[in-house]
Amino acid sequence: MEELVSQQDQVIIIVLIGVLLLLLMGVSLLLFFFFSRKKIVEKEIENKNLEITHQKEIIESIIVTQEKERKRIAQDLHDDISSKLNVINLNANLLKDGELNADEYLKVNNSILEATDKTLESARKIAHDLLPPLLSNFGLKDAIEELADSFSNSKKISIKYNIKYPKNYFNKKEELHLFRITQELINNSIKHGKATESEIIISCKSNNLLFTYTDNGIGFDANNKAHQKGLGTQNIESRVSLLKGNYTIESQKNKGFKILITIINP
Repeated sequence: MEELVSQQDQVIIIVLIGVLLLLLMGVSLLLFFFFSRKKIVEKEIENKNLEITHQKEIIESIIVTQEKERKRIAQDLHDDISSKLNVINLNANLLKDGELNADEYLKVNNSILEATDKTLESARKIAHDLLPPLLSNFGLKDAIEELADSFSNSKKISIKYNIKYPKNYFNKKEELHLFRITQELINNSIKHGKATESEIIISCKSNNLLFTYTDNGIGFDANNKAHQKGLGTQNIESRVSLLKGNYTIESQKNKGFKILITIINP
């Protein structure tokens, strides 16, 4: 009888130990899932914060770019328009006073006409910079080709292009963003890259727009964050972001520069 009771006690003890082990395993699993989930949530929060920070940087870059363009336009208006209008105003007042002889009258009149011509030329240039007529009238393809030809003709850089741009792929505002990106890339090639040749390729693949730009300049270390956060790069990044696209940059010192922009058709 005692042996039977002893065996029952042993069974109970074994069962209790088994239950306790199961409980411990259950608690361990719960703790494991809790901490794992906590790490996942923390990682998601960290990624979201990085994304928010990145978006803030893009927005700040857009604001800086807009302010830079406003200052440039204001400077152009002041230097090229206001100064010439002042000349016209001064000469017009001389004519108004009527105290000029024939030669002086002719000289002042010619000065007014010359200043007027220069003012109109400056106004056309500023208007062209704001929205190139070819872009608004004929579209992105003709505007980029004209831009490339103008740089090639100036002998600053030789630009080849192969543009297969589907008409009306973008609206005018979006076309202007891609045009400004092209301008920024060419200016960077000349100013920073010391390039003598570059190439622009635009094509469509699986209904997505592919924009490739290369040059033979001095290049840079593409992994260097200082280059990644430069104003020129931020300007390009902000405009690509507005187009809901993405880009990759390939560059090494003394091995040129290449950027591929992919814009997914909505």
